[in-house]
Parts: sequence; structure tokens; C-alpha cells
Amino acid sequence: QVQLVESGGGLVEPGGSLRLSCVVSVTSFMIDSMGWYRQAPGKQRELVAKFTSGSSISYGEAAKGRSTISRDDAENTMYLQINALIPEDTAVYYCNVVVRRRLFDNPIGYWGQGTQVTVSS
Repeated sequence: QVQLVESGGGLVEPGGSLRLSCVVSVTSFMIDSMGWYRQAPGKQRELVAKFTSGSSISYGEAAKGRSTISRDDAENTMYLQINALIPEDTAVYYCNVVVRRRLFDNPIGYWGQGTQVTVSS
């Protein structure tokens, strides 16, 4: 079973900061990667940041240099901190995990329900 629950979105003024949380519940699967994506109106979903191969981190072009991904394995929670927010950061932010049941099985991606972030004065 895989369950992802995001929280922390909202309305933020330009220049502000936001921390998003995703409670990750995965049983009976191995996790290939877990991370954050975002989708702005009329645009494709894009990578913000993700963990791969354990603790390796990959950042996408979205909010690069202003975002930090982190995790608390004891709390099964992943975080995304974004600083110096700009209106272009307005989007629905999604938590994602890619899992497989056994080592040589095809990977399967799961998405959370998304949390809206709006940057506006």
C-alpha cells in the first residue's frame, strides 16, 4: 500500500518562504525515489526536487537554488522548503514516490492529492 498526504500550501507574499510536508506511507514495496513536483496552470508537471538511490538528491530547474528537500525517516515525512518565493512559483505541488514490489519489477509511480501554493501580494 502507498499513501501520500501533502500539507503546508497556501497564500504567500512574494519574497516569503513556505515549507511543504508529505507524510509517506509505503508498505510491501521498495522505494526507488521520492520527491516533489509542481504543476502551474496551463503547464506541464515539473520536478522540483527528489531523493534517489537512498539519500542522493536531484534538483530540477523549478525553484532551483531557492528550494531544499529534506526528510525525517522517523516521522515518515518528506519536506520541501522554498525561499524567496516569486509569483511564478504559483502551482499545485505534488508529492511523488516511485516504488517496485521486487528488485526486477517495473517501477510504479504514485502521487499525492496536491497542495496549492499561491504567491501574490
